[in-house]
Amino acid sequence: MENNVVYDVAIIGAGPAGMTAAVYACRAGLKALILEADAPGGKLVKTFAIENWPGTKSVNGADLAWSMYEQTTSFGPEFVFAEAADIVDEGKVKTVICKDGKRFQAYSVVIASGTVERLMHIPGEQEMIGKGISFCAVCDAGFYKDRDVIIVGGGNSALEEAIYLTRVVNKVTIVIRRDVFRADEVVQKKVLTNNKIEIIRNKLPQQVLIENDRVSGLTVKDAKSDALMQIHASGIFPYIGSDPVTGFAKKLGITDKDGYIIVDENMQTKVKGIYGAGDVCKKFLRQIVTAVNDGAIAVQVAGRYIEQFHD
Repeated sequence: MENNVVYDVAIIGAGPAGMTAAVYACRAGLKALILEADAPGGKLVKTFAIENWPGTKSVNGADLAWSMYEQTTSFGPEFVFAEAADIVDEGKVKTVICKDGKRFQAYSVVIASGTVERLMHIPGEQEMIGKGISFCAVCDAGFYKDRDVIIVGGGNSALEEAIYLTRVVNKVTIVIRRDVFRADEVVQKKVLTNNKIEIIRNKLPQQVLIENDRVSGLTVKDAKSDALMQIHASGIFPYIGSDPVTGFAKKLGITDKDGYIIVDENMQTKVKGIYGAGDVCKKFLRQIVTAVNDGAIAVQVAGRYIEQFHD
C-alpha cells in the first residue's frame, strides 16, 4: 500500500517518548505521523502505580497513558496502528515499511519503539505464555485471585509488581539470582515488610512445572550448591529485563551489539534525519521522565534538520 504524503516526521512508537515527540512536532507546525504496533502508552499500560512522575503524588499507569494519548491526538498527528518492519534511507526522504505492507515517507524519523520483556529461556516457558506465565501483573492479577504466584527478578519492576499482586493473590514468592535486590531502597522496604511476600535468594530458574496444561510451579537451582528445589504456584511473572525493539532498523547500522539505538546529546543517530528517543536508546536511566525528555529533544532537532526541505 502506497501513501503519497511525505510527512515532516514519522514517529515509530506511541509510548511517552513517541507521544511527546508528536506533541512537540504538531505544536511546531510539523506534519507528524505516529506508528504504533500495540496499545498507546507502551509500558505505562502495564504499570499499576507511578510515584515519580513530577507533580503527581501517585497515578495509575494506564490512566497516565490515556491522558497522554488524549493530549497527543488533540494536536492532530496522523495516528496509524501498524508495526514497522524496515526503514529505507533514501537521503532526503526516509521510507518506513510496515509488516502489513503499508509504506510511509518522511523527511525525518524518530525511533521510539521501546523494549519488550526478556524471556527466561527455560523449558516449559514458551508454551505456557498465557497459561500461567504473564508479563503484566496489572493485566492478569485477576486470574490468580487467592492463589500463589512467583515473580522472577530483583529490580524495581519486579518488586513493584509483587507489591501490587499482594492485593489480589494469596502469596508472592520473589526469586532472585543474587542475595541482594537491584531495586530502589524505598521499594525494597515495602517488600521486606509485606507478610504476603517470601524472598528466595541465590536461585536460578531451570524449568517451568506444568500440570493439566497450566503452570504449576518453577524448578530453581541454587547458585552456589547447584541443588534443585521446586516452588509450587499457579502463575509466574518474569521481570528480568528487556530487549529493544529495533529489528526494523538493523540495516541502518545505528544500534549497539544489544540492539539499542546509539544517539548523541541531540538524539541524532549516525544517519542524518533519523533519531532515537526513550527506552530504545543506549542510555543510563530508563524512566518516563527521561523518555519524554528524549522525545522533545529529538523532534526539536528534527525540525531544524528538515527546514532545508521547505525552502
